Amino acid sequence: MTINMEKPYVVGMDIGGTNTVFGVVDSRGNVLASDSVKTQQYAEVNEYVDAVCKKLLPLLQQFGGAEKIKGMGVGAPNGNYYSGTIEFAPNLPWKGIIPLAAMFEERLGIPTALTNDANAAAIGEMTYGAARGLKDFIMITLGTGVGSGIVINGQLVYGHDGFAGELGHVVVDPAGRQCGCGRKGCLETYCSATGVARTAREFLVARSEPSLLRNIPSEEIQSKDVYDAAVKGDKLALEIFEFTGKVLGTALANFVAFSSPEAIILFGGLAKSGDYIMKPIQKALEENVLNIYKGKTKLLLSQLKDADAAVLGASALGWEVRES
Repeated sequence: MTINMEKPYVVGMDIGGTNTVFGVVDSRGNVLASDSVKTQQYAEVNEYVDAVCKKLLPLLQQFGGAEKIKGMGVGAPNGNYYSGTIEFAPNLPWKGIIPLAAMFEERLGIPTALTNDANAAAIGEMTYGAARGLKDFIMITLGTGVGSGIVINGQLVYGHDGFAGELGHVVVDPAGRQCGCGRKGCLETYCSATGVARTAREFLVARSEPSLLRNIPSEEIQSKDVYDAAVKGDKLALEIFEFTGKVLGTALANFVAFSSPEAIILFGGLAKSGDYIMKPIQKALEENVLNIYKGKTKLLLSQLKDADAAVLGASALGWEVRES
């Protein structure tokens, strides 16, 4: 991380399926000012870039303007680090290949790097969080989708095309749920926040037992509702977490066989469900992991505040970005 005293700040931006959060960050990893826009409100990407810049520019002015910014890092679904493009992201309103890094660079005059949102979270965790000092770990982000950032020997794995590490799209049930990517049975369809809501709807139809979740119109159920019901001891809600944790823990046991990570770090809203989700994950991981790996991989929760983690992770890219 090279600090230029004339440019003591970076910008970090996290593009989620629902919200886009951005902030100005200093070299110590403090988010000094931040704001957000609703991603889904902008069907046209130019309007989206306009909306972000309209809110971001006043933040930059507070710290001396664009000339004080070393670089900007962006974390986005299907973000390609090599090309600075978002490519065919199923959870975003813009289709095809979007040259987003170049668009922001042109508008703001700030060198911009872009990567997959889960990779950004992994960089944030490595720079400022639970993965400090770890050389081999896997970051799993549980949000609108399931993302992953894989770090091996201290390096993020990008693969030959910039897209390595899509563990959310490992098929866990070939005859399973339809996924936004076009295939069936991806991990993401079960273990994302949206996947948990889908499980709740399925369980409510398939079973007759009473549940607090029956008080909510089926289509409006969200993963937070399942958590709230579980806290009150709702049996069906607890079973939804059991089911979700088992699917995720079994998948994690497979991921351990791939890179033998020292830790798997879970990040995102769903990870905040505490023991309700962590216990079933841990149990399924231990039951399914190969003998030689037993007890070697720690299951950790992210140490970064949700909004900050993605912004911080993306901002870490800003320090390294090359001025074109």
